[in-house]
Amino acid sequence: MNRTRWIFVAILAIALLIVGASLALRSPGNTATAGFTVDRPEQVTIRILTALPVEPWVRSAAAAFNDGNHTLEGATIRVEIVAVDGLTALGRWDRNEYGALGPDQRPEDLTEAERQALADFPTAWIPDSRYLVELANASYKERLGRDVFLTDGEYRARPIAISLFAWGVYETRAQVLLDHFGEINWQTIHDAAIAKGGWPELGGKPEWGYFKLVVPDPSKNVGGLAAMIAMAGEYYGRTDISVADVTNPDFQAWLAELMGAVTDFSSASAYTAEDFALFGYSVGDGGQLLESDLLQNMQGILTRWDDPLQIYYPTYVTWFDFPFTVWVGPETSALQKNAALAFQRFLLSEEQQKAALAYGLRPANPNVPVDATEESLFVKWQDRGVLPVVERTAAMRNPDRDVLLALLRWFELNVAR
Repeated sequence: MNRTRWIFVAILAIALLIVGASLALRSPGNTATAGFTVDRPEQVTIRILTALPVEPWVRSAAAAFNDGNHTLEGATIRVEIVAVDGLTALGRWDRNEYGALGPDQRPEDLTEAERQALADFPTAWIPDSRYLVELANASYKERLGRDVFLTDGEYRARPIAISLFAWGVYETRAQVLLDHFGEINWQTIHDAAIAKGGWPELGGKPEWGYFKLVVPDPSKNVGGLAAMIAMAGEYYGRTDISVADVTNPDFQAWLAELMGAVTDFSSASAYTAEDFALFGYSVGDGGQLLESDLLQNMQGILTRWDDPLQIYYPTYVTWFDFPFTVWVGPETSALQKNAALAFQRFLLSEEQQKAALAYGLRPANPNVPVDATEESLFVKWQDRGVLPVVERTAAMRNPDRDVLLALLRWFELNVAR
């Protein structure tokens, strides 16, 4: 056999080896992922960071999902829920506390110890609002040069439930405010807060003292920032707020008078509506809180206090859409990412969207109305002012990072104590 034929035979042998290796990698015993290439597991675990207002519902849904023994590519899916406030989670993403790989790190080059360190990396995140996802993604894109959370495609962020901020005011107090001011809004609350004669000046009882406002602590709960954004929207009469608006001395003076009506931020927990239900008038006379939190605590308020709570809807409203957001980086496998999508579809199913009604959450699935079940809190508390369909309002635009930081800084310097 001459030299040319030897070369031909060698090339043919190498080609056969390459084809054989490719077929072996595609066999049932192996799977290639967007992250690590590993043997197909019998179980795949997905870890979901979940905002506090939807955590009880999502955790209940996860238990039902796990009981159903759902599988993907032969692996049983197990869902783990980690409750975390949206602002807290955003800070951890910004500081990279979850341990995302650097731009020069490749999954295949990691040591076994480094792989183990990624075992608890979040597969998905359900924050309070879409703007938190956008802020976290912008931070990582600057650091890594690529997106980690997507706005389109299969893995895009998708809302799983909706809630908005509404006024919750004890009925006796609400009636006095309506008689004196004609409506309940942030200007009404501001004027009630600075009334030097307290409630008697407004037409209320002397024993009520001075008006006490209830809003979440902005440093503990993203709802507090949402309330401040709504305050600014009403003050300026528009839906977009800038840093210049936040630092306007006239606005800051008005905001300080308004926030000064809060009894004590330092003693309040992150669960403001729960405090409202537990401690009644000592916490406040009324305030703007997440509708779902108000509805979930309505029974506790009625059980403990003679005065029922009444719900009113503001003109300048802030919404939370709780987007289910899959991490698309190499820290998690394709199997984990697709398992997260399976759980996302489960949450958006009609059965689970109906279950969300019992937690005071408005369905993201358009096929499910708020009165779809008898257990719906929108049905149970309709005599307390809750509306199945909210009338036209001015929805506040999502703030950027600079606006959020300006509001937080103002709060730290002028209110927090």
